[in-house]
Amino acid sequence: MSSERIRYAMDQGALELPDGPVALFGAPADAPLSGIDPSQVTVIQRDAVATTAWQAHGVTVRTAPEGRYACAIVTLPRARDLAEAWLAEAAAHADLLVIDGAKTDGIESIAKAVKKRTRIDGQVSKAHGKCLWLKPGDALADWSRPDMHQNAEGDWVAPGVFSADAADPASRALAQALPAALKGHAADLGAGWGWLSREILAKEGVKTLHLVESDHAALSCARRNLDDSRAVYHWADATDWTPPAKLDCVVMNPPFHIGRKADPALGRAFIETAARALAPHGQLYMVANRHLPYETTLAELFRETAEIGGDNRFKLLHATRPIRTRR
Repeated sequence: MSSERIRYAMDQGALELPDGPVALFGAPADAPLSGIDPSQVTVIQRDAVATTAWQAHGVTVRTAPEGRYACAIVTLPRARDLAEAWLAEAAAHADLLVIDGAKTDGIESIAKAVKKRTRIDGQVSKAHGKCLWLKPGDALADWSRPDMHQNAEGDWVAPGVFSADAADPASRALAQALPAALKGHAADLGAGWGWLSREILAKEGVKTLHLVESDHAALSCARRNLDDSRAVYHWADATDWTPPAKLDCVVMNPPFHIGRKADPALGRAFIETAARALAPHGQLYMVANRHLPYETTLAELFRETAEIGGDNRFKLLHATRPIRTRR
């Protein structure tokens, strides 16, 4: 629960959490429960990885708040629209609101905006960020957002999802590179809100498409954007997912950031999942930023690899015949 800033505020006696149920919005999986009875905690979390980790600690996890809480603690996400949505939702369900965030996640601008709307009861600055607390009432109600809305292209998206305004150029390029003869049982790893999945399902030879996505909100949008009985939805960590049977094809535009930090290991883990999931004749189509060093991993796990397109921003990669399916 408590970041270094919240723990500091509590230790200094500046912040006292009331007795009763506590909602933690967006709390990372490695956040310790310090000074709170775990039985009183509900984590509001839409990420499958964090959800699994919290549940392993015996903590109740929900994708949305239910009922009233004595206190809601919001860990600011990177996306401003999601931050505002969470703050409005937390304020509507709790008497005391605690906001915690790093400067790189926009805590300074959020704090200024909150101050224009209502009185802040206290705050501390520490570890390149701030923690502040207040009794919000309905002061943040104007930040409320619908769970889903349609973008300019008519697709359903949600606050905080990747490339909500429109499909990103890399996904569009990958879709154009897919062969018309694509067929069999396939997966879209990191499917997001379903744009690339819809392009895959446009191939008549595709019998089944597994959409694997860790963001519950994005996957909910994908369910609404796709009207196809061949689609199967998995709220799951794509780096730890196993299909019900070996696949003929995997298509993916894998993420390469954890928070604000670039981590090529994430993309490599996606490639490893693809290699495990594919049948001996299976093939992988993927797109990646030009600078990311995925070719070595592909060469280790597939008998044949090639760059099949791209530009100075990203590259399109094709790999066939996995060497081994390791777990």
